[in-house]
Formats: sequence, structure tokens, C-alpha cells
Amino acid sequence: MMSNISFIYQNTLSELNYSCSQEEAQRIPFAILYSLIFLFGLGGNLLALWVFMFLHSRHNSVRIFLINVALADLVLVACLPFRIIYHILGNYWPLGSRMCKTVGNLFYMNMYVSITLLGLISLDRYVKIQGLPSAASCCHRWMKGNRWSVVACSVLWIASLLAVVPMIALSEGNEEQGKCFQYKSRKQAYSKAYFNLFLVGGFWLVFLLLVVSYGQIAWRLLKASRDKPDLPNALHYSRAAKKSFVVLFLFTVCFVPYHAFRGVYVQSQLTETPCEIRRQIDQANEVMLLLSALNSCLDPIMYFVLSASVRKATISAISRVFCVRNHPIINSSTTEFHRTSISQASTPAMVNHGIMGPIHFLMTTHPKNDA
Repeated sequence: MMSNISFIYQNTLSELNYSCSQEEAQRIPFAILYSLIFLFGLGGNLLALWVFMFLHSRHNSVRIFLINVALADLVLVACLPFRIIYHILGNYWPLGSRMCKTVGNLFYMNMYVSITLLGLISLDRYVKIQGLPSAASCCHRWMKGNRWSVVACSVLWIASLLAVVPMIALSEGNEEQGKCFQYKSRKQAYSKAYFNLFLVGGFWLVFLLLVVSYGQIAWRLLKASRDKPDLPNALHYSRAAKKSFVVLFLFTVCFVPYHAFRGVYVQSQLTETPCEIRRQIDQANEVMLLLSALNSCLDPIMYFVLSASVRKATISAISRVFCVRNHPIINSSTTEFHRTSISQASTPAMVNHGIMGPIHFLMTTHPKNDA
């Protein structure tokens, strides 16, 4: 008798959660948009990974980070077909709760791995251009090399896997048969809710790191442009300073809305929330999550647009595939002009201050300036 009552209660609760959190009109648009993100993200990141591993000539710390960003984005987009099928089947999940948790947790894990790696790239650029205080000279010397990027990526992946495996293996007690990616109450799973808030706090630290790092880099480049306005490449520094904010802009568009709203979402999971408000919160969260997934197919575009050496290697690779003769993008006279400009601008003072050092995504006019 008690088992029957429990069964009826669970079914009633499941139907209530479904009616409060699902919107049939959103299914097809989400399926279409996630399909586009999957196609562009898969193609773009496979191409980026190929370029970084086999064609890109610069074997520096940024290359190591970007290989790992591409890997994280590839795993993330590999999770998207499951969401697409879920929406196509009328928000029905036929693969069981364990598979649901595996796909969901891998999606979030790789999203935060990608976020952290973008933060580490900004830190790497900042240290190699701006330097660290004299009290941290030992760390500064270590971070000047490439070994620290290998260690940082290894620690990040190991920590992420150690965090995500228990989430997949342990039951939360709020799984619903035939459901996945749906709104879930966390009244009986406070630890997961608090862990989500911890990730939100980590995101804002990374965001602050990006703002400070790229802000300082842009300021140094603008200062170099203003101090020596008569040099041929003064305009080059000014443009590079402006391009430094492209990374920050894309990061803000894709990730800030989701994390700005995440606190409201988690709070609603921990408290009694009216059905209509819950539905609105869930719908807003899904739209912002879509923006976060969009970053996985914008990253390869960012590499191509903002890095001349990546662009050159990519165009060369595509030319080989389609048997097209690789014509240089910049003619010889222009190339020679940039070489002359660089040699004239590379005064000892600028070298000592790191202005001519590697600046990922910023120095795009000539590959010799590219990180």
C-alpha cells in the first residue's frame, strides 16, 4: 500500500515539475540551434586542433593551452547530439539516468575547463608582457617557459575528472524516468547546489582575471603607440590594443549572462518557487546555456580572425586539401614594409619592457609578431 502511495506521489511530482519547466514551443528552435552549434563547433575545433598540433610553427605555452581548449570544446560539442535528440523526441530521454548524468556532467565540465583555460591564457600573456612583482620572481621565471602550461593543463584535467566522476556515480535522489536536462529541485541535494555556486564564484574570478590582464595589455600597447607615434608600426600597436578586447567581448557575451543568472536559478532550486516563476526561470536558464554552448564554435573563429600565424597555417592547409596554389595574403612589398617597421620599432627599451614579446590574439599584422 505504502509503495503504491509513494509511486503515485513520485508520478504526481514528476508531472508537476514537467508542467512547470517545459515549453513545447522551444523544442524545435533549441534542436535547430544546437544542431548548428554542433556542426560548426565540430568542424571548427577539429580544424583548429589539426592546425595547432601539426601546422602551427610556434611551440609555446599558448599553443599548449589552445590545444586543450580545442579538446574541451570538442568534448562539449560531442554532448550536443544527445540534447538535440532529446528535444526532437519531445523532451523524452530513453537512455537511462546514468547516461543522462554522464552527458550532462561532461558538458558542464568541459565548459568550465574551457573557461579556466581562457583565463590561464590571459594570465600567461600578462606575465610575459607585464611581469610579476619582484617578490614573485621565482614564479615569474617558471612561467616564462612552457613547462608551466603543461603542468597547469594536467592539474586542471585531473581535478575536473575527480570532481565529475562522483557526480556521475552517485544518485541525487531526484532523477525522473524518461527525463534529462530538466529543471531539478535541490532541496534534498544541497551539496550539488553549493558546488554549482562554487563554480559561479570561480567563473567571476576568471572573468576578473581576463578584465585585468587584457586591460593591462591594451594599456601597454596604447602607451607604446602614443609614446612613439611617428614609428611606422605605431598604428599597429593601437589596432592590437583594440583587438585585445575581442576575446573579452566574446567571453562576456557567451558566459556572463548565464553566470549572472545562475544564482537566481540555484536559489529557486533550494526554495519553494511558484510554478509560473519556475517555468520562466527555467526557460531563461536554457537560453543562456545555449549562449554558453555557442562559445565552442566561436573559439575557432577567434583563433583565425585574431592570429595571423593561425590564419596563415589554416589557409595553407585548406589550399593543400583543395589543391589550390597558396598565394600569400600579404604581397612581398607589404611584408618587407612590416619587417622594416618591426626592426625600427624594436628598440632596446621596448624589448626590455616586453612590448615586443609574444601577445596571443593581439599581434596579427605579421606572423613574426604573433604569439
